[in-house]
Amino acid sequence: MKKIFINWILPIIAALVLSTIINKYVFMIATVPSSSMRPTIMEGDRLLVTRTHNPEKLKTGDIVVFDFKEENEKFVKRLIGTPGDTVEIFEDGSVKVNGKLLDDSYIYEREYVTDVYQKYEVPEDSYFFLGDNRNISKDSRKWETSPYIKGEDIEGKAQFIVYPFNRIGKLKSISYLN
Repeated sequence: MKKIFINWILPIIAALVLSTIINKYVFMIATVPSSSMRPTIMEGDRLLVTRTHNPEKLKTGDIVVFDFKEENEKFVKRLIGTPGDTVEIFEDGSVKVNGKLLDDSYIYEREYVTDVYQKYEVPEDSYFFLGDNRNISKDSRKWETSPYIKGEDIEGKAQFIVYPFNRIGKLKSISYLN
């Protein structure tokens, strides 16, 4: 019995404990629930996400997984505004952060909204998110309770697509045009 415990049960317990620790503190696998981030990531893609213990290190353009409490599920969106940022969304769908125009060549469909200009002042310890498929994305612009996510609700930064195998690759960030 002792030999079975040492050779089988102990390694299985150690593997379970180690995988739990890694999943809780180092990285996780997240499944993309919708097509709101198309074409960067597609519905059903599985992402390798590094856990974020200090959300202040995230940058505009990072793809982030967070707990969206309004719907009690995990969302995957692009980080647009960090604490203290001013985010402006213009009638033609273009976006400026702190007066700098974002290079949005990655978006699937630009959402044109006539006669609507939106301005957001991101509070401390809060973050503003948009989807890459702006026409259908349920993101900061459309949330009912608040357009911001608290830092404590951010779970991690998506780094790689790991499945399906024909889409494996590193996720890219975005830049400013000016």
